[in-house]
Amino acid sequence: MANNPGAKKSIRKIARRTEVNKSRRSRVRTYLRKFEESLVAGDVAVARAAFNEAQSELMRAVSKGVVHKNTGARKVSRLAARLKKLAVA
Repeated sequence: MANNPGAKKSIRKIARRTEVNKSRRSRVRTYLRKFEESLVAGDVAVARAAFNEAQSELMRAVSKGVVHKNTGARKVSRLAARLKKLAVA
């Protein structure tokens, strides 16, 4: 257990940051789920709009440090590929 003021403050900071990051991660997952649902529905216009929102939210998570840059880029790339596949079909 922390027994000096600096260590106690670090624990408080980590707890706050964890809460913020958890909510940001949850927000990203929500937008990804909305995109998945629009793909299943098969509506290209709705899927495009959902893709734009999901991409924006993923890149925002990258800029905030919740997700690594390459991870965000990989996820966006895969979403774009699935959207393209739907649009062609």
